[in-house]
Amino acid sequence: MKLHTTVAGAADHTVAAPVEADRNPGPRRRYPWVVFLLAFGLLLADYMSRQVLSAVFPFLKTEWALSDSKLAALTSVVALMVGILTLPLSVLADRWGRVRSLVLMAVLWSAATLLCAVAANYEQMLAARFLVGVGEAAYGSVGIAVVLGVFAPRMHAALSGAFMAGGSFGSVLGVGLGGVIAVQFGWRWSFAAMAIIGLLLAALFSVVVSEVKLARNAADQQSDAGPHGAGFRAPVSTLFTNPSVVCAYVGSGFQIFTAAVLLSWMPSFFNRNYDLAPDRAGAVASVFVLLVGSGMVCCGMITDRVSRVDMSRKWSAAIVFCAISLVCLGTGFSLAAGPAQLLLIGIGAFFSGGSSGPTAAMVANLTHPSVRASAFGTLTLANSLLGLALGPFVVGVLADQLGLSAALRLTPLAYLLAIVALLLGKRLYPAGLRTLAAVAPAPGR
Repeated sequence: MKLHTTVAGAADHTVAAPVEADRNPGPRRRYPWVVFLLAFGLLLADYMSRQVLSAVFPFLKTEWALSDSKLAALTSVVALMVGILTLPLSVLADRWGRVRSLVLMAVLWSAATLLCAVAANYEQMLAARFLVGVGEAAYGSVGIAVVLGVFAPRMHAALSGAFMAGGSFGSVLGVGLGGVIAVQFGWRWSFAAMAIIGLLLAALFSVVVSEVKLARNAADQQSDAGPHGAGFRAPVSTLFTNPSVVCAYVGSGFQIFTAAVLLSWMPSFFNRNYDLAPDRAGAVASVFVLLVGSGMVCCGMITDRVSRVDMSRKWSAAIVFCAISLVCLGTGFSLAAGPAQLLLIGIGAFFSGGSSGPTAAMVANLTHPSVRASAFGTLTLANSLLGLALGPFVVGVLADQLGLSAALRLTPLAYLLAIVALLLGKRLYPAGLRTLAAVAPAPGR
């Protein structure tokens, strides 16, 4: 801590100040967790606003006489905007300020969700959902960049996994809470409730979190300062010129392929293979959705523990999680309906997104802090194109030709592509670190 003496006799005070600060390190140590909780809360609100639509599908279909394709468009327009705008908005956030960007995003998607509540027809609802997608496009990438910036690298895999799991938890909350509110008060109040939650959290985030506080905590963790060069801003091109980080992007995208399929198709699987009514099938499927989210958190914690000494073990952990899910899901979907099948699918679901934390940590380790939100925007783009969008669509096409059960049996094969990319990334990792070190200017220049 730097001391400043302004008048004679002030030395006593300048010495006492750091001593007092050292005796009370609690607030500084707690602040990163406050940032995480607020950012995680906004991520929950993000997915609650996105997925509440599924809970009110029956109401909209009846009230406005909508076809299934029109209902699907209300969902897909959000995913489309996220896929198109994630990277450019993440780059903009790195330049304009991450805190301001996050608050603006949350206000926009919450206000758009409120517009959904007052929509008078399908066209107005579609336009409002378009704005929801614009607001949510870069929140995940910028939010995780803010969170990782105030924590030490040894915790990045666990934090990344926990943050990404917020999508699963938020989806369950949005559908569950939205359905209850719709039945009790009407479908418009389902959207209004999600909007109010988002606006309140955005206001709290803007009051508690600031760029100055983030920079101070980031300096403490030596993540945005030190050897990387204070004030230096890396070119955006460095997001793609490091072969190891490109492997992390690709590996993450393909490993989320199967998790996305489970999130989308498990209700139909239980409806068709276990003869459950749609509401019961959705309730049972939600258990597996929670397993996917819980696995992201736990696998991230396991990864950080095994890689404390050697950071390259994060690659190995990601590969192991992919292999476990490949074997369990491939075997489980090949069995007849019954307890053994459910057990194996449950284990496979738990590990299905387990590599999300390790791969996100690798992206953080291999990119300069000044473009880290852009790096996570690129990661989100890979996850969307190779996993979240591609997985459910491919299974739908295969299900039309082979049946849903056969399509689900083939789905885990995507892990083979993920494992190849992760193995290559691990091999290139030392060179990737050297490439990163060459990006920043030498100290004093």
